Amino acid sequence: MENGVSITGDTTVDQAVKQWLQYDKNPKTVSMVKDLLKEGAVEALKKCFSSRMEFGTAGLRAAMGPGTSCMNDLTIIQTTQGFCHYLEESFDNLKERGVVIGYDARAHPPSGGSSKRFASLAAAVFISRGVPVHLFSDITPTPFVPFTVSHLGLCAGIMVTASHNPKQDNGYKVYWENGAQIVSPHDKGIAKAIEENLEPWPESWNTEEALKSSLLKDPYQDIHTQYFKAIQKHCHHRDINKSSEVKIVHTSVHGVGHTFVQSAFKAFELHPPYAVEEQKEPDPEFPTVKYPNPEEGEGVLTLSFALAEKEGATVVFANDPDADRLAIAEKQESGQWRVFSGNELGALLGWWMFRCWKQQNSDAAAVKNLYMLSSTVSSKILHAIALKEGFHFEETLTGFKWMGNRARDLLDQGKTVLFAFEEAIGYMCSPSVLDKDGVSAAAIAGEMVSYLATKNTSLSQQLTSIYTEYGYHITKNSYFICHDQDVIRSLFERLRNFSDQKDSYPTECGRFSISAVRDLTTGYDSNQPGNKAVLPTSRSSQMITFTFSNGGVATMRTSGTEPKIKYYTELCAAPGNSDLNHLKKELDDLVDAIVENFFEPEKNKLQPKPE
Repeated sequence: MENGVSITGDTTVDQAVKQWLQYDKNPKTVSMVKDLLKEGAVEALKKCFSSRMEFGTAGLRAAMGPGTSCMNDLTIIQTTQGFCHYLEESFDNLKERGVVIGYDARAHPPSGGSSKRFASLAAAVFISRGVPVHLFSDITPTPFVPFTVSHLGLCAGIMVTASHNPKQDNGYKVYWENGAQIVSPHDKGIAKAIEENLEPWPESWNTEEALKSSLLKDPYQDIHTQYFKAIQKHCHHRDINKSSEVKIVHTSVHGVGHTFVQSAFKAFELHPPYAVEEQKEPDPEFPTVKYPNPEEGEGVLTLSFALAEKEGATVVFANDPDADRLAIAEKQESGQWRVFSGNELGALLGWWMFRCWKQQNSDAAAVKNLYMLSSTVSSKILHAIALKEGFHFEETLTGFKWMGNRARDLLDQGKTVLFAFEEAIGYMCSPSVLDKDGVSAAAIAGEMVSYLATKNTSLSQQLTSIYTEYGYHITKNSYFICHDQDVIRSLFERLRNFSDQKDSYPTECGRFSISAVRDLTTGYDSNQPGNKAVLPTSRSSQMITFTFSNGGVATMRTSGTEPKIKYYTELCAAPGNSDLNHLKKELDDLVDAIVENFFEPEKNKLQPKPE
């Protein structure tokens, strides 16, 4: 590359490095790249430059650092130029309506990248094109961005966050004018527009001018007020909340959640939760946890349990770092802590939302207008409740983008969408945010805990009575790690051609007979007319669901963001079948059969989930 000599032996990488040094104005990332060139660090250069981050429906997510494959000032500018261009083509009134931009507290000092810096660069790009920008002046939870899009009627929203990913990562999440995350074909259109707008526009780097522009507004105070006003529609037991003796501990795991959950409790007139001191301030280093992900259960909650023991609290709430998800644990009579799964919390919150709705609505016909949603890999418990209570339940593809968009369609038809959830501890308890929201969920769960306490009932006891009334739904989810795409492909292809014929799926798995198969990679569904699946299909990811004659359901799928093959299994029993030990053993046996017969971990050299 220097004097026509290739540095990396790969002309595309050489070109990318050369272009980078022309475009990048961040002195830290420039000097990082120059150092790599000086050292002749070919592998490191290839890692940074051999590909561009792929813009998908979840936007971007990658490590912060130099190069086209990382999150940094230049890739944020390029992404935003593409997004801005795509919005200009999609909306005639973009310059009247504008966009909102929010950010979390992530930062990466070595490359000078941070969520706040990325947000102000994105704002500069839009302002340079005359587009009004509502840029939050401080960190906010992710749900505040979709709330702002809907509340102010904007064309789009951007949230700079990597949620619960490791500390070196960041992300760029995009919402459409309907207040939900984008779905296809917008991702393809935006990706194409990014490729066509790689050279920074003259004003894109000029954050100082942009921050002085009259096109820039700060929605922080207004949205703070409006959001907490909106969620109060879901507060039904103010008197109980005021006088409740229940003690709750809350941790925001070094993320943005602390002040917002305190405000949400205040809006419901609940006593403020005890905050875990060591974790309540935002800290991009996440010093007290290995992974800032409350789904990883107890390790993340160690400090919360210690504070609960000290204060005599029986319940712990934990948000992930961008506060769009919520984990809950409860102290059992044995003194042990029980961390509820996302499916168990979905059952509790779904039951509670319906119970509160029923008390407000005496008209028997109104239930026909009522909907709940969950993703296809989540528990079917809402389906069981819906059958008995008479409301509608719908299943969507995995991910809140699908539930958010479906909820918007139903709301536009005049329906009521009461609740949606996914097993990855994501809950949508209020239609004012068409995405998962751990802040409103915390306040609503706080009220539920307070109400149950007046009946001397714990969350665990209430969960048991839900299962007694609507049938036990027990789940077992896990994953294998596999870095070899060919192995993954052949594993799934074997299941599609099981008896050496095309579309010949297995009819049994060990001693368990299979009654139905749905393959959302190919669009096959044995339960539908013409074997055509109703849910959207995607060739780019693997996903097969088996239904068993014993009431078991198992889905095998690849992860969009990690080298994992995940499985989700559930045994749905009819009401009255309450031999829990028998049901658990039946599910354990089913999982063992699926692992042995369908995953074949030894043959495929799959690594089990680390304990």
